[in-house]
Amino acid sequence: MRQDRFVIAGFVALLSSWTAASAATIGVVAPKAGAYSVLGAQIFAGAKLAAQAAGDKVVEVDESCDETGGSAAAKALVDAKVDIAIGFLCVETLTTALPPMKAANIPAISISVRSKILMEDTLRNGWPFFRMAPAEGAEADKLAQVILADWKAEPIAFVEDGTIYGRDLASAIRQKLEPAGITPVFTDTFRPGQEQQVALVRRLAKTGATHVFVGGDRNDVAIIARDAASEKVPLTLIGGDTLRAQNRPVSLRDGVLSVALPNYAALPSATAAVTALKAANTEPDGYALPAYAAAEIAHQAVTSSTRPLADAMIGRTFSTAIGPIAFGADHELKENPFHLVEWQGSDFVEVHPVTE
Repeated sequence: MRQDRFVIAGFVALLSSWTAASAATIGVVAPKAGAYSVLGAQIFAGAKLAAQAAGDKVVEVDESCDETGGSAAAKALVDAKVDIAIGFLCVETLTTALPPMKAANIPAISISVRSKILMEDTLRNGWPFFRMAPAEGAEADKLAQVILADWKAEPIAFVEDGTIYGRDLASAIRQKLEPAGITPVFTDTFRPGQEQQVALVRRLAKTGATHVFVGGDRNDVAIIARDAASEKVPLTLIGGDTLRAQNRPVSLRDGVLSVALPNYAALPSATAAVTALKAANTEPDGYALPAYAAAEIAHQAVTSSTRPLADAMIGRTFSTAIGPIAFGADHELKENPFHLVEWQGSDFVEVHPVTE
């Protein structure tokens, strides 16, 4: 009889080890001082409100964005016995934080870091690292997809501003289009920050180009669109995520396209989070809503999964304020977060709405 009691007790203990927790202890790693402190404040605000709504505990950890700081952050997370950690604005932090986090079985979710090399190291070393930020190349992938789907039969031009961003993005898109036999009728590098781009518009008109990718910032695209209209040159313009910026000093014209991250605050799924953030005197922009969503993922992973958490996070779809999120076996987002949007009136609107 006594032996039976030992067997039953052991079975109960085993069941307990398989049972997920009813609440999570979430580490939130972000800068509290320095150049990135404003972004850090957004992360802390969003994460704390989501944790409060779910009944979770938050452990705040300062991020200094250097390798030494990464080791210190990992120690703080381990000492606090967190279940999972979110935030992480800087690749330097993760480089030294992830090995000890792996040893402690603490997954990390970054809402910012896009480094391809870091993810290669993650997969090679078996680090429990996931990212909600788009991977390097995701922006070019989406732009190439749009051009292949909608502009394949059009005379296309590529112009860029000579910056690393503009040049590299244009090059990456062209490399993806070449296997499909798409060659631009015109390529050029323009001088950014000018008050007018009439000469560029006239060169585009001479080549017969009607659809133009512009690798540049929002104001340069606005000026090109304005000057094309004044010259009566019909051009359809598309740019990247840099077009999501203040609409000044020159306003965008209706019809300008962009491949950009969604306006999360406008999503129906974000209504409750937006209300909570505003009630807490925090604007639902920047990293506030992604951090809120990351905390929601952390809660769902911890409270409905058994360890190791990193394995349980792969392939599962999490419901969040910024829509459904799932990670693939490569620890990246399963769905490319960039979407095609068009400027209409005073804001970008979805050309192909996000599926809720």
